[in-house]
Amino acid sequence: MLLLVGLGNPGDQYKGNRHNIGFMAIDAIADMHGFSPWKTKFQGKISEGFLTDANGGRVKTLLLKPTTFYNDSGRSVGEAMNFFKISADQTVIFHDEIDLAPGRVRMKIGGGHSGNNGMRSIMAQASKDVRRTRLGVGHPGDKSRVQGHVLSDFAKSEAKWLDDMLDACARAIHFLAAGDDERFQAEVMRLAPAPKEDMSRRKGN
Repeated sequence: MLLLVGLGNPGDQYKGNRHNIGFMAIDAIADMHGFSPWKTKFQGKISEGFLTDANGGRVKTLLLKPTTFYNDSGRSVGEAMNFFKISADQTVIFHDEIDLAPGRVRMKIGGGHSGNNGMRSIMAQASKDVRRTRLGVGHPGDKSRVQGHVLSDFAKSEAKWLDDMLDACARAIHFLAAGDDERFQAEVMRLAPAPKEDMSRRKGN
C-alpha cells in the first residue's frame, strides 16, 4: 500500500494558507483519481483508492490529511503507518517548502527538517526516511516573518501557478506510484513550469 500524506492545519480559517498546500495537493489527487469520500481515522481525514503506476499496475493507495494541527502531524502519520505496516519508502509527505521559490517542486528522501515542524514531528514519531514532495511557497526574506508568511493565504496573483502545480502533481502521480520520484519531479515541472518572478516578494502579499 502507498500512503500519501498532505500537511496542513484543520479549519476553514487555514484553508487558503501556504502552510496548507499539502492538503491542497492531496485533495487534487483525490478529485482527479476518484478516491472514496473522506472519513475520520488515524487522527486525520482519510480517503482510499487505487492509482495506476507508470508501468500500468494498480497500486492501492491511502490518502491522509492529519487533523492534529501541522506541528503534531507525526502522531497521525505514525498511526497510519503502524496500522497498515507501511514502510517509509511507501510513504510520501506533501508539504510547503519556504526554501524553494513559488511553484518549484523538489523530491527528497529523509534529510533534515530544516525548521519545518511538521516534518520534525513526522521524523520523531513515524520515520526519518519518508519520501517528501517539497512544494515551494517562497521565503518572505526575513526569518522573523516566516510564521506570518506560511500562515497567510496565497495572493490572487499566485492562483495561476498554484492551480497549475496542484493539477500537475495529480497528473504525474503515476510516476510517484511507481517509485520514480525523479521522473515525477521532472514531469510536474514540465507540466507546470515555476513562474520566473518570486510572487511571495511582491508588496502587499
